[in-house]
Amino acid sequence: MWDSIENIILTWFPVIFAALIVFFLWRMMKMLPKTKPIEIKPDSKGAVNWKEVAGADEAKAELQEVVDFLKDPKRFRKLGAQVPKGILLHGPPGTGKTLLAKAVANESGAQFFAQSASSFVEMYAGLGAKRIRRLFNEARQHAPAIVFIDEIDAVGAVRGSDNNSEREQTLNQLLVEMDGFGGNGDVIVIAASNLLEKLDPALLRPGRFDRQILVSAPDVAGREAILGVHTRNKPVGEVDFATIARQTAGLTGADLANLANEAAIRAGREKRDVLIQEDFDSALERVVAGMQSRRRLTDHERRVIAFHEAGHALCAELLPGVDKTHKVSIVPRGNALGYVLHFPEEDRYLKTRAELLDRMTVLLGGRAAEEMIFGSVTTGASDDLKQVARISRSMIHEWAMGTSVSALQLVEEGGAVSDRTRELRDAEQQHLADEAMRRAEKLLSDHRAQLDQLAQQLLRHEVLERADIERVMDGVAIPLRTGHGGLRVAAAKPTTSF
Repeated sequence: MWDSIENIILTWFPVIFAALIVFFLWRMMKMLPKTKPIEIKPDSKGAVNWKEVAGADEAKAELQEVVDFLKDPKRFRKLGAQVPKGILLHGPPGTGKTLLAKAVANESGAQFFAQSASSFVEMYAGLGAKRIRRLFNEARQHAPAIVFIDEIDAVGAVRGSDNNSEREQTLNQLLVEMDGFGGNGDVIVIAASNLLEKLDPALLRPGRFDRQILVSAPDVAGREAILGVHTRNKPVGEVDFATIARQTAGLTGADLANLANEAAIRAGREKRDVLIQEDFDSALERVVAGMQSRRRLTDHERRVIAFHEAGHALCAELLPGVDKTHKVSIVPRGNALGYVLHFPEEDRYLKTRAELLDRMTVLLGGRAAEEMIFGSVTTGASDDLKQVARISRSMIHEWAMGTSVSALQLVEEGGAVSDRTRELRDAEQQHLADEAMRRAEKLLSDHRAQLDQLAQQLLRHEVLERADIERVMDGVAIPLRTGHGGLRVAAAKPTTSF
């Protein structure tokens, strides 16, 4: 009897054990989140038309050809033309890459399937590739269709750069779906990325992403158009959008949308029915400098901050290669205990050595003022020093703006340079920073009366506008700004984060 029971147990135990394993695996698979692509049909609630896309005229022109092909494919096919299989939109965050993809889908009449690349990568092997196949199969069933993959660098990074075999398997499946034996049909893949240089070369070759479109921050005309789009449904009074557009160099479409929303919130807080210029000025200051802080400062700290910011502002007024000062404040905002706002008059894309040196001089003007007035320096210039280090390093290592012959050598491939070269570069970088500091000290020493006036006005009123600064500088010989242009990659950021 016991022998028969033992035989039954030995016979059925492996079967039961295997069945339990299969059951638990099945339950785990059922518990995994189902990440379906977002589907937007033409003219549906989430659809976007060209009128809602502003500030990206070059990208719109490129994508318009795709729209024309999807609307009238026969016109192109009889000439032997084929629709691009893939379009890669790359550029800084917030410039409207997703918005452009939605507009293409709506304007072309194609269905739009959107999914984040991060949703393809799971800890369980094979799931990412399966989701890629499912996404493309669904898109082919609704062709003509557009597949939009957001943040594609999450799955499309160079193979071999890490040990994530699941990510690489998912990428391989994406490569096959885009240009494999099966063909793609009337399905266009549009992807967005902020890190073009990290993507696998197999993704970027013709036949997969045929077109790579840079979606950069808008120019002054684009910013004005974007502000018009985001205030179209808002009650706006007397507001000079052209001036706001000039003051917001470097801000993206998302930043400008936030600016318009902050202006509307301020108008509501003030219990007004319309948005006025003051709302946008206050919103711009909040977006650029941060939220006003309630920090309590001692009298000595207020004096140090006042002279620090006055040093920045005075140097900026006396140097021709720096944008003029729009506002000086010692009211804490964000991480800054005080700040100086410089707004450019126009968009600029190049910068000379003299203009870069002027910029470093302004950055060190706060530290120079502290040392001149109080005989010591504080930790308040931390952010200024970081920016000076970054600019001076780029001048030597990237832009060959040193003085010695060795400094004219750019960074070699792989960074293989001798110790002597590194020493010379460090010396050149220190020389630039020291020269900027000496210039700042001389400017403040020669205009000590204006430095004191600016600081005293700040202590009295806490905020100085452009008109206040001009009154203090009345009668002082100020060099003409040539307006030759300069690289303005950042928005109108505060000079200091004291």
